[in-house]
Amino acid sequence: MTAPFFKNLDLATFWDDSDYARKEYVSAPPDDALIRELELELGYRLPASYIWLMKQQNGGIPHHLNFPTGEPTSWAEDHIAITGIMGIGREKANSLGGDFGSRFWIEEWQYPDIGIAICDCPSAGHDMVFLDYRECGPEGEPAVVHVDQEDDYRVTWLADNFENFICGLVNDEVYDTSAEDKQADLEMARHGAFSATLADLCSRADRVPNIEQAIREVARQIIEDKGFFALHADERSYLLYDIQFWLYANAHPQVTQADYLKAYPDIIAFGGQFTTGGYAPAFIEDWLKARIDRGDIDVQNGTLSLTAQAKAALMEKVNAAIAG
Repeated sequence: MTAPFFKNLDLATFWDDSDYARKEYVSAPPDDALIRELELELGYRLPASYIWLMKQQNGGIPHHLNFPTGEPTSWAEDHIAITGIMGIGREKANSLGGDFGSRFWIEEWQYPDIGIAICDCPSAGHDMVFLDYRECGPEGEPAVVHVDQEDDYRVTWLADNFENFICGLVNDEVYDTSAEDKQADLEMARHGAFSATLADLCSRADRVPNIEQAIREVARQIIEDKGFFALHADERSYLLYDIQFWLYANAHPQVTQADYLKAYPDIIAFGGQFTTGGYAPAFIEDWLKARIDRGDIDVQNGTLSLTAQAKAALMEKVNAAIAG
């Protein structure tokens, strides 16, 4: 039977079947009831080509991650890049109804309410790809646009429809600086100077003299996994969030949530050569809430501290990182 969409696309080689993709994006194929439920929740009819593609594989990371643009964006002069395509579901954080789904970006990050966030980007929230229903209405066939939070939520047209967008994705080799970028990030992880804040915090952690080595090793693992240094909601990112909090609470025993959220940007996000070059505040807030809810971080009269059990577990992971 001839496929109704993407006739010139080899879907057998479209998706990158990696552990990270399966963990963060891929859900079971959606049934019609779930599709309709999410359409009602989001307020828009999903494109038929998108539904068809998600029934073949529900979310994931394509091999081709770049889309040409006729104008510069915060990402590049002539293209944008995506990290993955959100599936139809709620189970995975990176799905339409997940923790980092479409409504999250509109309600928490103030992206314009023009439709549905469909793809995240390597900037950890500072640009996104949307289905844009402004011209067609909620029941029509949406265009695909890039929305640039770094440029006052500037909207850049990409394609007339989702099918054209998918067919227009191109391989990294077309704009390939990934190998050089990865090597630069690995060199930064090995030798980049810590921010003054992080260096000071490490100097106060005298019980773990090799904490700097552990931080650099966790960063190296993140870069090897992703190809770049960025913290999201994955396991290794959470480990680096945990280490940063432990260091800060060790140096500032009376830290409150407001104190820590204010101090966080100066630790790794900015301020040194060893840096992610930015961060997503909502990710930090979600990590902190998750740790409090799980009982790893205790709250007493507004003061935060790692529990003894959580600290012991963290030290095991830190020592494992030091050991390589």
